Amino acid sequence: MGVEHSFAQRPRLLLIEDDPALGPLIEEVLAEVYDVTRHVDGRDGLVAGLDGDFDVLVIDRRLPSIDGLGIVERLRRGRVTSPILMLTALGTVGDRVDGLDAGADDYLVKPFEFDELLARLRALTRTFSASGVWIQIGGWRFAPDEHVLSSPYGDHIVLTERESDLLGVLAREPDRTFSREHLLRVAFPAGEKPGTVDTYVHYLRRKTDREVVLTIRNRGYRLGTL
Repeated sequence: MGVEHSFAQRPRLLLIEDDPALGPLIEEVLAEVYDVTRHVDGRDGLVAGLDGDFDVLVIDRRLPSIDGLGIVERLRRGRVTSPILMLTALGTVGDRVDGLDAGADDYLVKPFEFDELLARLRALTRTFSASGVWIQIGGWRFAPDEHVLSSPYGDHIVLTERESDLLGVLAREPDRTFSREHLLRVAFPAGEKPGTVDTYVHYLRRKTDREVVLTIRNRGYRLGTL
């Protein structure tokens, strides 16, 4: 009974990887920490991801039936907010951008060390403690130090550093409308263009809801409601 209870408490991980040699090896390594469900076909993996309640997903880029990008895009459209790590042999900047733009939270290029894979998954699935600083946004809670939004339903949405910085500026003064120029200056590195603000507002809306950031015509942006 003790062993069963311990296993039940493990984070649930969906692995979609068709490589006949690497897939079982990844599954074996991850099974030391996670309750792993593995699929080798993209369509089967997508169905499992939409139907299952997984804490984290690891998805290969190249898969039968539906490729990894298509799976990630459909999962996000299906309101699956769990962190997603993509695995791929495609390591160019453009390939990484495509994966992140599709909705993945992190990207690991093959070949990789299992220690790095486990470390990245720990970062994506770490326990978010209420002992930190939280900002209430409607029914959601935002932990800027953790780069995490916690939904009223218990889901955790992992934000990038820039997404978190942008939302943090808006959330700390919820009644204020910020110009693009101001947001660019306080939330982004020097040298970025004003259009970068619009891009990251789009990213935040895509990960959460369109109402998270309101567009104030001819003035800029302000915090909305979730």
